[in-house]
Amino acid sequence: MSDFSIEWLDLREAADHEARDERLLRITTNWLDNLKIPNKVIVDLGSGTGSTIRALHTANPHMSSVNWRLIDNDRKVLAEAVRRHAKENLIEDYVIDLSDTRKLPLENVCLVTTSALLDLVSADFIRELSHLIKRETKFHSVGLYSALNYDGKIEWTPLHPLDGRVLDNFNNDQRRDKGCGLALGPEAAEFLQSQFEADEFEVFSASSPWQLGPNDQHLTNSLIDGIANVALQSSNFTASEVMEWKKFRMKHVKSCSCSVGHVDVLVLSRESLG
Repeated sequence: MSDFSIEWLDLREAADHEARDERLLRITTNWLDNLKIPNKVIVDLGSGTGSTIRALHTANPHMSSVNWRLIDNDRKVLAEAVRRHAKENLIEDYVIDLSDTRKLPLENVCLVTTSALLDLVSADFIRELSHLIKRETKFHSVGLYSALNYDGKIEWTPLHPLDGRVLDNFNNDQRRDKGCGLALGPEAAEFLQSQFEADEFEVFSASSPWQLGPNDQHLTNSLIDGIANVALQSSNFTASEVMEWKKFRMKHVKSCSCSVGHVDVLVLSRESLG
């Protein structure tokens, strides 16, 4: 998997938390509270610094006690998650290469969570993860809460003539191999839902876009820089075209708006819903 710095994860967190769909968060935390099991285990894949912990506790500050298994391939960000949350939570941390789903510690899990992860992985990864969750569901109730899956939509104001081409190029780059096979990119959320379209599961989904404005200049600048760098590596543009687009976007960052599309997905076994 691609590595993400603590600085980048912190920079995007406010936008992430604002974007998460409140209804799906509420359903998730209520479902957890209503589970009639003594030891509740959440496995957070690609946990980073613990953003999902913070999101669930913000949604329900009185959420019942759970055992968190934090999984990441980056020792530094995983250590930061433990530092931030070990005092208030029971945490097990695992440094694991997520490309090998057989190593995932899913024993006795009641909820698997991901945040801004599944658009980075392959169809095979999602298919295998879904199979593992279904296998665990044969023994007890298991849910999957997957937030902030990029959906390929970025809308800017003011407009620029190259916006469409730049976005198409960026979305194509999102489908390259990031360590877990050719990534699904914008198709990830839809593919994930298709894996659970059966009688025994209830699938919820909701749009969860970043809505960036003048108060998000640092994040917007970072987004512009990243998209421009992808375009510069492509043969679809001249360097001057990319730099003109980047200059235009940077010039308007204090007054622009930008919507970056994401989709939240929640999967729960029907039996656990009563």
